[in-house]
Amino acid sequence: MSRNVAAANLKKGAPVFAALGDETRLRILARLSTGGPLSITQITEGETVTRQAIRKHLGVLAGAKLVRDVRSGRERRWELELAPLETARMCLDAVSQQWDQRLARLKRLVEDEG
Repeated sequence: MSRNVAAANLKKGAPVFAALGDETRLRILARLSTGGPLSITQITEGETVTRQAIRKHLGVLAGAKLVRDVRSGRERRWELELAPLETARMCLDAVSQQWDQRLARLKRLVEDEG
């Protein structure tokens, strides 16, 4: 992967990583990944934070394109969007590959010296 492509993927992944940096948002994503589309009432069940706080967290997740809301009558249901998670995975894979290459070079240098 070229540096430009890797940099572009990292830039795309940045909002996802920022959104995933909060425990409450991670719990919301976990619920949506197992429960399918859920209403705000269903998402809030069992949480220690207020409904208003959950709405703000959903706004952050929506801004990172990790969730989207779908109208169902008078109710909004929230569902998980997988594409941004795939982009984040690609970012992590690229970083991992770079580290593997650097460690392999270091290993060769150390072995050549010894």
